[in-house]
This record gives sequence, structure tokens and C-alpha cells, in this order.
Amino acid sequence: MAFDGMVVAGIACEFNKLLTGGHISKIAQPEKDAIVIAVKNYSKVYKVFLSASPSLPLAYITEESRQNPLNAPNFCMLLRKHLQGAKILGVDTPGLERIIRIRVSHLDEMGDVAERSLNIEIMGKYSNIILIDDKNMVLDSIKRVSMLVSSVREVLPGKEYFIPSQEGRVNPFEADLAYFKEKVVTRAMSIRKAIYSSLTGFSSCMANELCERAGVDADMPTASLTEEAVDKIYTAFLQVMTDIKEENFAPCIYYDKEGKSVEFSALRLSVYKDLKEVRYDSFSKMLEAYYGEKDASDRIRQRSADLRKVISNAIERASNKLGIFEKQLKDTESRDKYRKYGELITTYGYSLEAGAKVLECEDFETGKMLKINLDPDIPVIANAKKYFDRYDRLKRTNEAVAIQKKETEEELIHLQSMMTALDLAENEGDLGDIRTELADFGYVKKHLTGKKGRKQEKSRPLHFISTDGFDIYVGKNNYQNDRLTFKMAQGGDWWFHAKKCAGSHVILITNGREVPDRAFEEAGRLAVHYSSANKSKGMEGDGIKHEVDYVLKKEVKKPNGAKPGFVVYYTNYSLMADTDISMLKEV
Repeated sequence: MAFDGMVVAGIACEFNKLLTGGHISKIAQPEKDAIVIAVKNYSKVYKVFLSASPSLPLAYITEESRQNPLNAPNFCMLLRKHLQGAKILGVDTPGLERIIRIRVSHLDEMGDVAERSLNIEIMGKYSNIILIDDKNMVLDSIKRVSMLVSSVREVLPGKEYFIPSQEGRVNPFEADLAYFKEKVVTRAMSIRKAIYSSLTGFSSCMANELCERAGVDADMPTASLTEEAVDKIYTAFLQVMTDIKEENFAPCIYYDKEGKSVEFSALRLSVYKDLKEVRYDSFSKMLEAYYGEKDASDRIRQRSADLRKVISNAIERASNKLGIFEKQLKDTESRDKYRKYGELITTYGYSLEAGAKVLECEDFETGKMLKINLDPDIPVIANAKKYFDRYDRLKRTNEAVAIQKKETEEELIHLQSMMTALDLAENEGDLGDIRTELADFGYVKKHLTGKKGRKQEKSRPLHFISTDGFDIYVGKNNYQNDRLTFKMAQGGDWWFHAKKCAGSHVILITNGREVPDRAFEEAGRLAVHYSSANKSKGMEGDGIKHEVDYVLKKEVKKPNGAKPGFVVYYTNYSLMADTDISMLKEV
């Protein structure tokens, strides 16, 4: 995701419109590298969240409240001293640098008007929030940078503030056609890299966009460019710069067929014309939406880590047991041979002398001659009993191990279904269902939460609307699958499941209507998409096809004592489906 100069310019523009003329009423520092400034303007209070986190630097207006520490950090106290009650004169960004500059006027200790600026530098691991006086000297920063940390620039109280020069790059507002011809396209690299490494504020994504608008392959070397192609790239560049100068921003997020965010941008991107575009009326809403989704996804992934480990360990144990059982069954495959030896000894043993070591006789099944070893120290008939006993032991072992093998195979299928459910979990309610299932089957201990227990977010199935307007529901875990199939669905609804793999129960609600072929196909796509057959969840799933069983719900039965999510059916239809569900609308 490109938090480039265009996005920063758009945020600065938004801040300038909403905050200029307002007064700073509160300042807090909820995190060690983030501050929240409350600005009152036109009887409205705006909460401005500014973060210099190395992994997630951000700047946007939010309505979310954050818990503050009991004792304000030193930098927060300094900001309160210089900025509390200050009037915001304006917000801008120098060139297309990833810097937001908030300029304020404030009364100093002597009662004189003094100007300050708060610079938010959004530069990855080098991000910072710096307070600067009217003489361009650093008063302090949320992260102090000494020469031991950076040899390029010190950020310490009393040091002059400056923006480090980016070698080889120029301010795009100063770039003309001559610069493109003399500097950009003469660099020995791909066209895309030549653009973003020559212009400040340009990301790889925006360089791709220029090439797309110009009809040029971004991965081609600059040496392949014609004079006409250079002119087209420059024309596309001028269009982008004009939009920025005139503040024609269009904040939006692009999503792939899997519903995963691919990119956010300050401008509409023709390079992603085939993806789903969601537009926002402000940069703050766009950033909150994108990072809210990302934060929720990361939080669920972190909180499911312990469950994933439990299931992975259980799968490993079950797989090892299955290997042992298969070896034991293989060892019992020769049991019928010993039964035959006993029968042949019983039949032909009367002709042997006492102390015989071998019985040579004809195999009555094949007609071939056999040699059967005997123990000369025991009677012939005892040798027969010895072979019968060996046969009985192997037979009992085979029967017992076959049962254990089947139970282990069922356990493995059950565990794999829970692992697939973890991949589909979207909230705490979904994780709660999986945790309960693990506890019910003894994989984790049941934790007491008191008499009333802890209120848990409700787990609900996914809900889609087909192209023809049919409701389709998708279970995300085994307990949810059971509820969906046996409590929610009616006998005349259709039930879908990816064949011979762990996955969701998919229910197509008919409400008595005739179902067109397209609706069956779309429900089948959901069954494959939300199953272990879809190995590329989160990536492009094109090309993956899998068989889907579908049947009227009334034909689906649950055997007594069966594990959650396990069903049987004795007649069904089949179809082949891929994982593309882009035509479906999620409710």
C-alpha cells in the first residue's frame, strides 16, 4: 500500500479545509509514538490522530476515543505548553514530500504572538513528529535522533530543522519535459523505477499509473522508449500534477476478487480498472476503513494463533498415529497364510512321522506344492494350533487397528475442518465457536468465566445475494454449519459442499421459487471458495476448479453421535466450480 506524496498531500488538503482558523483545545499522547490533538472549529471538535509508528505511520481525523496514560509524557507536556489554545494558521506539505506541516500562532511566556509548526513526517521507520519554532529550530520531537542513530540529520532540541535531500529526485512541481528527457528516461532501469526514483512523492504504484495512462509497459527498460512514448508519459504526469494542484482528489480503495484490499490511492487508478473500487468523501474515512480492516484481520490472526497451534499439534499427532496404524495393518496382511497352514497341517499331518520338521503338501487353492515349517519338539496337531493361534492374533489386531484407524481418520478430518474454520474466522464470535468445539472434544481445557460468563460476540454465517436475487448462506465453522443446515435451512432449500475436503456448508434459500442454473453455479463457487480446496485464499484464485456435491437439504442427515459439521447423504448432483465470487454481493 502506497502512503505516497499524493496521499499525504490529500490529507494535508483535508486538514487545511477543516482545521484552519480553529483552536487547539486538547492534546494527549495515548501511545509512545502517537498524539491526538482536539481542534475546535466552527462549533465542531475534530480529533486529529498523528502517529510516527515505524510500522504504521498515520495522520487522519477520527471520532474514536483512545485511553490516555495517567501521567502525560514529556513531549505531550511540551506540546501543551506551546500549542494549547493555539490558532491553526494553515496546513500544507512542502512539494510532494511525505510531510504534513501544521502552522499555528500562540502567545509565548511574554504574551507575544509566536508562530510554531508541527511537522508530521510519514516516512516508514524514519517517521517522526517534530515541533519547530519561528526560527526553524527544533524545540523537540516525539523521537529524538542523534548522530549515533543517523549521520544524515540530527533531530534534537536546538538543532536547525531541514528536510533531508533525496539524491536523484526533484520536486515534481519543478519537473518539466526537459527534465524527463534528460534525467528520467536516460536512467538504465525499468520505466517504472526511473519515474519513482526521479520524482519525490511518487510511489511505484503511481509510476505504474503514469505508464498505464500513456499506454506503455512499465517493466520495459527506458532505452526502449520512443520520443512519442516519452511525450505521452509526460502528458499523463501533467494530468496527475494538475489534479493535485487543483485539489481534485478522489480517495479510494481497490479490492480484488477475493475481497482483499489491494491498494488505496489519492486519485482514481486506471491500472486497477478491473478491480472493485470503493470511493470515500474524505481521506480520513478511507484510511480508517483500510487500516480498520487490516487491524481487525491482524487482531483475529493474533488471537487465533494459540488455537492454530493446538490444532496443528493435534493434526501432527493424529497423522503420526495414522502412520503407525497403517504399518500395523500392513503387518497383518499375511494372517490368512497362517490359517491356511493350520488347515493343511490338520488335513495332511496324519501322514507325518513324529519329529518331522517340514510338511510338503499341495495347496488346495492354487494346486501348487507348499513347504510348511514345523516345530519337531511338539506334536503335529500342536503345530496346526500354533498357526491357528497366530492367525487369530493377527485377525484381532487387524480388526482393532482398523477401528482405530477409522477413528483417527475421522479425527483428522474433524481437525482439518477446524483449521479451515480458523482461516474463515472474522470476529471473536467465530473464534469462540472454534474454542468451544476444541474444549468439547478435549483438545483444550474448559475455562470457567464465572456464573454469568463473559458476553461473546455472536457468530453469524456469511450472507450473499446471487445475481438472480437468491439468498445464499455460508457457514464459517462446524457448529455454525450445523445450525445453518439443521436449524435455519428448510427441506426445499439446496445444500452445497466441496467434495471430499474440509469446507463450509452452503445453503441456497429457494422460498419455493425455481432456481436457475446460474444460482446453482454461484453457490458452488462459494462452496469451493470457502473450503480447503482453495489453497490460494487471499491471492488470485483463478484456475482452481473443484467438484461440488449439491442436494436438497431434506436429503442431508446427521448420524447419531456424529461430530459437528459431519453429515451424510445418499443421492446428490455434482458440478465443477472455481473460486471466483466477484459476481456475488455480500450482505
